Amino acid sequence: EMFSNFVGGMQIGDPMDPATRMGPVVSADQLNTVETYVKAGQEENASLILGGNRKTGDGLDKGYFFEPTIFDKVDNRMKIAQEEIFGPVLTIIPFSTPQEALKIANESMYGLAAAVWTQDIDKALKFAKNIRAGTVWINSYHTASALGVPVMPFGGYKQSGIGRELGLEGMEMFMETKSIAIKLN
Repeated sequence: EMFSNFVGGMQIGDPMDPATRMGPVVSADQLNTVETYVKAGQEENASLILGGNRKTGDGLDKGYFFEPTIFDKVDNRMKIAQEEIFGPVLTIIPFSTPQEALKIANESMYGLAAAVWTQDIDKALKFAKNIRAGTVWINSYHTASALGVPVMPFGGYKQSGIGRELGLEGMEMFMETKSIAIKLN
């Protein structure tokens, strides 16, 4: 409820306005795509607890604005949980044990990044090792490699990305490898 109140109170508007916390989606097509995903979530019986509509009024009628949207009671097999929406839609997937959370995380076809929040760093490290994602943050999000620290490679697993940026691994995309085979007799 606290999170829903926080998200629901976010100022939506002109991204050049310092008071704005969320701007528009990128295009009319993407706005329609976000709407389609929200309808799919409702059809699959996810519980819509916030938003779910285009944002209009207050000078927003000419832009591609969509309300921050939160779905609760989402099953990991639902379309809104398995596909990238690229819009302001959050899905909450309940779990009972850390093992179940890991299973849910690894069932995704994507693996760009993940975050683990806990006071037990040993458990967090074990959990992070087993998540199939290219970057795992512990007790933070979007730090280090996402900010361009060149010693940490950044890139995804599975259908998230095709390589690495930054670090030594990131240099490989700028190298050309050549194999030469010679028959000497």
